[in-house]
Amino acid sequence: MTLWLLDASVLLASQDPDDEHHDDSPRLLIGGDPLATLDLAFYEATNVAVRSWCDPPAARRLRSRVTAVADDAGLARVDGHLLEQAAAIADEHGISVHDAAYVAAAPAVSGRLVSCDGRDLLSRG
Repeated sequence: MTLWLLDASVLLASQDPDDEHHDDSPRLLIGGDPLATLDLAFYEATNVAVRSWCDPPAARRLRSRVTAVADDAGLARVDGHLLEQAAAIADEHGISVHDAAYVAAAPAVSGRLVSCDGRDLLSRG
């Protein structure tokens, strides 16, 4: 069984009917494999729902979804070591430290990263 480390884009896609991954993300979220995410997902998902979507109820649903994922296989916490790795990955690949934190966390939790962030994360390897 594979542990899937979800970045915030997967959680956001599940709540955004206009997202190209909207139909796929719920299948992953309700599947049988264990799911985990970073504590950063609380902030990222809430920020998008409140600032970009102007939708506080969506923010509450997303926080509940992050909590459910955390209750499934865990919530990886960003610490000094992970942040140091994320900064190095961000510098090497020209991505944000937020995105790089998920990249760094996946092997730390023995998981595989799942992201819908094709522009900033997946396209850069």
